[in-house]
Amino acid sequence: MKKMNRSSRQTRIKLPRFRLGIALLFLAALLLCPGNAGAVGLRMPHQDPEAIARGNAFVATADNPSAIYYNPAGITQLQGDQFRAGIYLISADTKYTSPGGATAQTDTTPQAVPQLYYVHSFENSPFTVGLGVYAPYGLGLDWGNNPPFAPIAQKGSLIYATVSPVIAWRVHPTLSIAIGPTISYSDADLKTLAFKFKGSDTGFGFKAGLLWQPHQRWSFGASYQSATDLEYSGHSEVPAYALGQSHTTGAAHFPQFAVAGVSFRPTINWNFEFDVDWTDWDSLNQVVFQRADTVAVPFVFNYTSSLMYEFGVTRQLGRGWFASVGYIYSENSSPNADFNPFVPDDNLHVGSVGVGHRGKRWDWAVGYHFAYNGKRNVTGSNSPYGLANGTYETFNNGINIAGTFKF
Repeated sequence: MKKMNRSSRQTRIKLPRFRLGIALLFLAALLLCPGNAGAVGLRMPHQDPEAIARGNAFVATADNPSAIYYNPAGITQLQGDQFRAGIYLISADTKYTSPGGATAQTDTTPQAVPQLYYVHSFENSPFTVGLGVYAPYGLGLDWGNNPPFAPIAQKGSLIYATVSPVIAWRVHPTLSIAIGPTISYSDADLKTLAFKFKGSDTGFGFKAGLLWQPHQRWSFGASYQSATDLEYSGHSEVPAYALGQSHTTGAAHFPQFAVAGVSFRPTINWNFEFDVDWTDWDSLNQVVFQRADTVAVPFVFNYTSSLMYEFGVTRQLGRGWFASVGYIYSENSSPNADFNPFVPDDNLHVGSVGVGHRGKRWDWAVGYHFAYNGKRNVTGSNSPYGLANGTYETFNNGINIAGTFKF
């Protein structure tokens, strides 16, 4: 590496470019482990088994308490008090082969991501309130200590959990709207041969939703999540320059995203839905970690905005039973030049299936999905010596189980 140049005020070390590996923390006394099974960029869009089984095409249906995440306007369809808890088990499996034939693979140990939702519908009132606790972003990967690209990526996680209170208003029998703040906690823990950091912060944003059902066969939905800016505070080390622990801050931007979709129900037994999910990744360029000893370490992202195209079908089987299948095409957000193994994003194909039952007091559902990329060949990497160049093959698995108690 080049010799460090110091100015009178600040030294800016251009370490190998790498992205934050992100994991998740579940607030409300539940521990959550990092992982991702088919996200766009760093997002974690898989928040409930009924939605997952439908390829996350749920914004225009949104008829269980997880609507707090997918489309908060949908909670006006619920009655009384409903509490829903779920657990998402994921296994992230990416294999790497360098141009010279060296290989590496991520740790595939299943990881757990819980969710909680509560909804209260006021009797003889057009208003419904809800509270959700979930993780809207997340990717945490462990390549071990000695992958071929160790100077730019080894292990990374960033805990990101959101508490979301919402209020929904049925403005008209066919139209509902909703809004509420989001309070997010984040904790970053990053490790490469060149740089180590651990820190945390809390940030704020808001979310909103709309559900319009002009006809019993047709329903239109839209939801929006604002951007959240965080100022991480913690400590870092720079082994590449023999710099020990120092207080460090870093400003990070988690972008806004929006979803819109349409549901068609030709009969009471069938529900077809198609959604488009957009994330403003163009707003995320880099995160600069500033040490108290005046050394600055930039983390380069240079993501591009991307879409997920989501399609799902649900069939009612009678006596409260139902089954669903779905498909997602998730666009790549990471350009070759700034690609890093911490976030091996690519164009992903995601297939899903699930079953469930709705009863008088209890509902439950199970949803499974897989995600694969068909191999990505990275060339032209800006990392030193082209360390990120090579072939990345992804095949992830995820399963979510949830139950609702109605009282």
